[in-house]
Amino acid sequence: MATKYVYSFQEGDGKNKKLLGGKGANLCEMTQMGLNVPPGFVISTEACLRYLDDKALPSELMADVRQHIQALEKATNKGFGDANNPLLVSVRSGSAISMPGMMDTVLNLGLNSQTLQGLIKHTNNERFGYDSYRRFIQLFGKVALGVPDEAFDEHFEAVKKRVWAKYDVALGVPELKEICDLFLQVVRERTGRPFPEDVFEQLEIAIQAVFNSWSGRRAVDYRREFHITPDMANGTAVNIVTMVFGNMGNDSATGVGFTRNPGTGENQMYGEYLVNAQGEDVVAGIRTPKPVQDMEAEMPSMYQQLVELRNKLEQHYREVQDYEYTIEKGVLYCLQTRNAKMNATAMVRTSVEMVQEGLITQHQALLRVNPEHLEQLLHPRLDPERTAAPLAQGLPASPGAASGKCVFDADHAEILGRAGEKVILVREETKPEDIHGFFAAQGILTSRGGKTSHAAVVARSMGKPCVAGAEGIHVDTRAREAIIGDTVLHEGDIVTIDGSLGHVYLGAIPTIPPKFSEELKTLLSWADSVAQLKVMSNADTPEAAAKAVEYGAMGIGLCRTERMFNASDRLPIVVEMILANTPKERQVALDRLLPIQRADFYELFKAMAPRPVTIRLLDPPMHEFLPTESELVEQLEHLRHLQTTVQGMSNLMSTLRLMSDVTVPQNLPAPFDLSGEDLIKQGLMKREQMLRKVRELYEVNPMLGHRGVRLGITYPEIYAMQVRAILEAAADCMRDNVPANVEVMVPQVVTLQELRHVKQIVNDTQTEVEQQRGVKLNFKFGTMIEVVRACMRAGQLAEIAEFFSFGTNDLTQATFSFSREDAENKFLPLYIEHGLLRDNPFEVLDVNGVGQLMAMTVEWGRKNRAGLKVGICGEQGGHPASIRFCHHIDLDYVSCSPHRVPIARLAAAHAKLLEDKYVVE
Repeated sequence: MATKYVYSFQEGDGKNKKLLGGKGANLCEMTQMGLNVPPGFVISTEACLRYLDDKALPSELMADVRQHIQALEKATNKGFGDANNPLLVSVRSGSAISMPGMMDTVLNLGLNSQTLQGLIKHTNNERFGYDSYRRFIQLFGKVALGVPDEAFDEHFEAVKKRVWAKYDVALGVPELKEICDLFLQVVRERTGRPFPEDVFEQLEIAIQAVFNSWSGRRAVDYRREFHITPDMANGTAVNIVTMVFGNMGNDSATGVGFTRNPGTGENQMYGEYLVNAQGEDVVAGIRTPKPVQDMEAEMPSMYQQLVELRNKLEQHYREVQDYEYTIEKGVLYCLQTRNAKMNATAMVRTSVEMVQEGLITQHQALLRVNPEHLEQLLHPRLDPERTAAPLAQGLPASPGAASGKCVFDADHAEILGRAGEKVILVREETKPEDIHGFFAAQGILTSRGGKTSHAAVVARSMGKPCVAGAEGIHVDTRAREAIIGDTVLHEGDIVTIDGSLGHVYLGAIPTIPPKFSEELKTLLSWADSVAQLKVMSNADTPEAAAKAVEYGAMGIGLCRTERMFNASDRLPIVVEMILANTPKERQVALDRLLPIQRADFYELFKAMAPRPVTIRLLDPPMHEFLPTESELVEQLEHLRHLQTTVQGMSNLMSTLRLMSDVTVPQNLPAPFDLSGEDLIKQGLMKREQMLRKVRELYEVNPMLGHRGVRLGITYPEIYAMQVRAILEAAADCMRDNVPANVEVMVPQVVTLQELRHVKQIVNDTQTEVEQQRGVKLNFKFGTMIEVVRACMRAGQLAEIAEFFSFGTNDLTQATFSFSREDAENKFLPLYIEHGLLRDNPFEVLDVNGVGQLMAMTVEWGRKNRAGLKVGICGEQGGHPASIRFCHHIDLDYVSCSPHRVPIARLAAAHAKLLEDKYVVE
């Protein structure tokens, strides 16, 4: 039985987006709902994959296409290729997942020298005929024949300039005829062949072109950026749809709408339209369109029909829709609908409000929002008190603020972005080919286009700010400059854009932190009520702890005590401790550190009470607190040179004083103040001492050397000081009625004996503190699991440890035998590009290697200690895919940086709601 590749809109399964693509499936569903959709049919994604494999269309495909064209002819009473009453069609792409603008579309297909005259005769509109023909030649030439837009635009702009026409609609029939002739000439010159006249040849070439666009650069870049895998969307369908025309006069129009505001989520009519235009005019930004509200006055009957269409779509799909429509001589047609791409602000607001309206459930609301997208809500916004007068005003197309260097083409933006530069992509209007520039840019600024232009739609989907349609800006890409009144912006000049208000500023404008909306608080409260995993935060200061609480953290899963030593008033004391030659000398420095650490811990416990706070004892090697050998050698050379200079000056002053005819000033200004000689000597001695210590502490591989618990055993007085500071802070909290919840964690443990050794230090210190303070302390003692042997001995470690916390950064390095810095800088990107690894294992938990060690550790640990508390505090703890695995192996909590806490809270809810569908591949 032959494979079925073609489905009419009346028969296609609207739920089968993998087969028909999102656009095709929705066209079928809307047709079957009774909406006014132009007749058409869908060529399936299976045909695309077959074509890409065989490098040719399936042999039976075009015969089937011809049969379906005959059905369209019957439905419309028009003929494909008919010189008297021609049927024209659009050829549109559409994959299972919406990729707006990333693949190709051809409009007005079926026009040639003969059908053009039939179209003019049938519509009695010569201007409309030639306008449609010039559009078809350019679009077909670009998409199907590979002729660049610039080759057409050069002639088009020259004709417009000659007749003083700002917009296309100002061109008359003679000019459009001339443009058509010029465009046909461009095709012949560029391809070596005349423009194809046979309409079925046009259709076959267009189908192949749309299939090929699945493998085009912008589509491939888009799928890679948004992690669209073949199991999510594989190949594009082709939709053949009867053309309806919005460019047939002032009773015709074309537009794009959203059932709610995709920038804010507000429940309102939202969109733009153009009278006497075709759809590409709106999304390409060729003319700045009107807001849909203007239609209520300009076309009141059409506006009411549009409101009805909007309401039907949202009620049916129970999701915010992005729809396209055409009005042809007073008749409204719906050409497309799809789930709207919105920024995180809009997704959160619509999720909450649609629950309140009874459209969806709380669980559906949670699953609508991608946890990673919440990061958009945590970006800063412009400081209203520091905002200058705007240089230009455009449309607020995608909220947020960004500053960067002006860059006028996508390729250059990509180069600078990869080099770490912050750039703003500035274009007259963007095109799908610019997608790689979007990825690299902080924000997008266009001088043409509206809120539904390509730039706006793609920027919103990425959560990047965009100002569109800033018509006061003249962008000259050849000169690489933008002119705004008397101001000229050259490439590299700094600008700031505010996508929330549509303002453009010269220079960098300061920003202020974002605030949680009430809708986000509501959504995350729903997430917490569903989630099984608790979400903790990694925090080392009271300020970070306060931020973590603000973001909803349920405790601190990792406090790195070494981070507390880096302040300028503390580091010198730590250096003294390291340089000490005897335990007695070391204790002097530790006694100075004790009250500092105690105060830090008290503030942390107070900020988080009654939530748990896990304090990790000192982990990094000692030499990390000292300058490097090369830095010290350089400093010594500089001091010795300075010493020589000062000694030479001292000798000169002595000679001058011996000369009776020279008076030497008593108070010499620096550098002639020779009292600095002693300071130089002290500096030399200190740095020579440091250099000896650095060389003494040198390790071939510090990550596997003298660190963590090994430091605590070699220098027990260090861990004793830290434990005392923790327990005294806990006692102070008891005194002040602060419900501190304390956990002490030992890093880098390999053996049970190590853990016992440190536990004895803890016990001894606890006894002393309790006797001195007259209190009974209650706290947990546990260990980090960050080496493979600790995983293998989990059962034994659980005899002493009351909790485990996976340090997956180190565990990943140990499991892969990768040094993170070397791997990420040298070969990991290549591994991921070639598919040798799916993800960077330092960002996304390696569930098949590291994950299996974790699962085994949990199982063995809990066999020996029922109720063993287990969490993760490595960076992967804030990644949604990693969180799903942590839920799968029954961890109690994840811990991540404060700004990832909201993301982790929502991801934990997703993990619970989707647990039945989770499979470790």
